[in-house]
Amino acid sequence: MAGVQTAVALREQGFTGPLTLIGAEPHQPYDRPPLSKAILLGKAEDSAFEIDFEDLDIELRLGLDVTGLRPADHEIDTEAGPVAYDTLVVATGAHPVTLPGTEGVPGVHLLRTLDDAVRLGPVLERRHSVVVVGAGWIGAEFATAAREAGCAVTVVEAADRPLAGALPAEVTAPMAEWYGANGAELLTHARVLTVEPGAPGRVVLADGRELAADAVVVGIGARPATSWLTGSGIALDPSGAITADDRLRTSLPDVYAVGDCASFPSARYGERLLVHHWDNALQGPRAVAAAITGAADAPYDPVPYFWSEQFGRFVQYAGHHAHADQLLWRGDPADEAWSVLWLRAGVPVALLAVGRPRDLAQGRKLIEAAVPVDPERAADPSVPLKAALR
Repeated sequence: MAGVQTAVALREQGFTGPLTLIGAEPHQPYDRPPLSKAILLGKAEDSAFEIDFEDLDIELRLGLDVTGLRPADHEIDTEAGPVAYDTLVVATGAHPVTLPGTEGVPGVHLLRTLDDAVRLGPVLERRHSVVVVGAGWIGAEFATAAREAGCAVTVVEAADRPLAGALPAEVTAPMAEWYGANGAELLTHARVLTVEPGAPGRVVLADGRELAADAVVVGIGARPATSWLTGSGIALDPSGAITADDRLRTSLPDVYAVGDCASFPSARYGERLLVHHWDNALQGPRAVAAAITGAADAPYDPVPYFWSEQFGRFVQYAGHHAHADQLLWRGDPADEAWSVLWLRAGVPVALLAVGRPRDLAQGRKLIEAAVPVDPERAADPSVPLKAALR
């Protein structure tokens, strides 16, 4: 997503020089959200971008691994030999974290690429019993698809609740109820010890419990795909993310980084952000293209946004709530639709909306504008957020 959108944005913003897009996967560039939905359920064969690369004079080099970067020579190393650049944009994304000891074990799957989704399709088609490791966003989305396909689903989560790393306990508590209400079993405080292959296989938990499983799907996070940059001298943070500046420039001359592989400083939130979501891979490329072409010179400081479809609910989030000092509920979390607004010194900084898209749209604008609201009115779900200004 980030690489494709950068190439397209460069053309849209007037770049006329040679433009090469290199990707390790052999497929035509594709969008990822359908992988955990339509493609997984067999409702679509692929999600290739409807972009005429030939018409845009973008050279595609697919199925080509990049193995290194030599900034002094302005070259990258690939399996097919070195490729020179005047300007390089790194958009290598992230790799899913594997469950230790399960690499190569039959029946254990990840869900990140088109090939992953294609391999998982028959699992759902045959209505296998599935154990999902990790109750994060991808775990919930896969569990949703598997239940829709008629699979028996057990989700195991090492933390005490789903989405433990993303949202506060009081917000995730009602979301934990969605699993059982949709026929999926959620086990918390459940750490996987081993996965034993077989027909069916077994997932052995640290407390001795054993779960039968025809397939195991691991969704325990992702790490920036930057190991190929070892030795290049590029600045990385401890997570492996490239530390770009507020124009998405890296520490190396003429090298930019965008998407899941790069963090950037946010003046809005007063910290460096690493955003592993689709919207960042759409907005960041426009900023990179503007910096390269000189079309604009503005810092990249978005209000992060993402969405998730799980258990019949459309969940949206905007902002960054880490330093909020007040949380307001809009509606009853036992209902189908509700939202949560985070404030800092009376100013909205983040919003989570479940089935309330209008709250999300209006709340996102308030966050972008950084205008204070009346907490009492903002907590009244019958009052539009745009009418809650102080």
